[in-house]
Amino acid sequence: MEKAEIGLIGLAVMGSNLALNIAEKGNKIAVFNRTPEKTDEFYESAGDLKKQIVPCKTIEEFVEAIRPPRPIIIMIKAGEPVDQQMELLRPYLSKGDIMIDAGNANFRDTIARFDRLKDTDLTFIGMGVSGGEEGARHGPSIMVGGTEDSWKRVEKVLTSIAAKYKGDPCVAWLGNDGAGHFVKTIHNGIEYADMQMIAEIYGIFRDGLGKSSTDISKIFGQWNKGRLNSYLIEISEKVLAATDPISKGSMVDMILDKAGQKGTGKWSAIEAQNMGIPATAIEAAVAARSISSMKGEREAAEKIFGKPEYKFPIAYGPDLDKDLELALFAAKIGAYAQGFAVMAEASREFKWSLPMPTIAKIWRDGCIIRSQFLDEITSAFTKAPDAANLIVTPAFSEMVKESIPALRRVVTAALQAGLPVPALTSALTYFDAYRQGRGTANLIQAQRDFFGAHGFDRLDGKDFHHGPWGSGAATF
Repeated sequence: MEKAEIGLIGLAVMGSNLALNIAEKGNKIAVFNRTPEKTDEFYESAGDLKKQIVPCKTIEEFVEAIRPPRPIIIMIKAGEPVDQQMELLRPYLSKGDIMIDAGNANFRDTIARFDRLKDTDLTFIGMGVSGGEEGARHGPSIMVGGTEDSWKRVEKVLTSIAAKYKGDPCVAWLGNDGAGHFVKTIHNGIEYADMQMIAEIYGIFRDGLGKSSTDISKIFGQWNKGRLNSYLIEISEKVLAATDPISKGSMVDMILDKAGQKGTGKWSAIEAQNMGIPATAIEAAVAARSISSMKGEREAAEKIFGKPEYKFPIAYGPDLDKDLELALFAAKIGAYAQGFAVMAEASREFKWSLPMPTIAKIWRDGCIIRSQFLDEITSAFTKAPDAANLIVTPAFSEMVKESIPALRRVVTAALQAGLPVPALTSALTYFDAYRQGRGTANLIQAQRDFFGAHGFDRLDGKDFHHGPWGSGAATF
């Protein structure tokens, strides 16, 4: 019997869709689920793809069905369940076999798994997969971290199933150990910021300008035809146009305003802080989700302080429409610039040599943050590979000059109206701080020296690193 080219464990929605995608692209795949009934159900529902699928009832049968060296995708809940599944697999594996975690793993867990396998004949891949259920089934964006040899073993299969942008597969080997999962984490951080910024613009329309969901949907539809063309704007247009089958009103108006999160956005903010790289728009988006979960506290606070009128001080018309579109565009530049800056620092710290143009390329289709915008980022980093930040590349510096005034006007008006716009504001103040040649940290350094004798560097370069604070200076 012909051996399978790859195996997959875990036939929940994401695993099932990925397995069907692999089979549909002509790759023979062995599948296994902890519950045999689930395996049977999956196989029976596979239709014409059955001939490409080898359903297995035991781990031993599953491993034997795959061509060595065996790549095995583990598509189960992230964290300890993955470690447990790895331990169950190990006794049946042989030299060169590859265990692949395709879940939303913390990249530090991925690095730890590589370390645990370093003295064995086995290896590992940490694989970021973006695009949700639809992407898994029809073509995700795939970010691979592992040895180059293990990448070569799975390259053909992964290239066949990845999304394609103008014929280019949205998959790449990005470096060793946790590189793939780190890039996926930052992808999700940018995703958080992008979604929050869109929600803040929606809030300005809904609360500040009195627009209905249908009105906002039409505006987003127009924006999606221009420079904001993206998956997130596209689906925002659709969800705002949807009708609730029960109330017959707007579907989005019936949804509780409490946003969930699975941790990747928070991890991206934490890692940015660990590396000392500002990612303020991402941090603001994570915090906004946390505040959204405090529904009861927010309602109680509204009773104490009263509900603001939220009246936007600028009347809606073509000029404001253009400003709101440009403001969102400028804020997106800030969020992406922060995300890529974090990846650049991680590349140095973990010695990954992350290819920034390639990352932008594989995000152009298949993933949640796919947009026209990423083609421009690819071009910008290709032309200026050593740029310190996206916003100082020639192409993006011109875009920032054009769009920042609109962001400033929108943020100012929103704050005046009492509309919360934390991510938009963070993107603006990030730019303002980044472009300020002389900031205010000289006072902070003086304060630190006063109470802790931390010292400071001087503008004139002289060798005198403490201030004349006298007897008022702290001595502890």
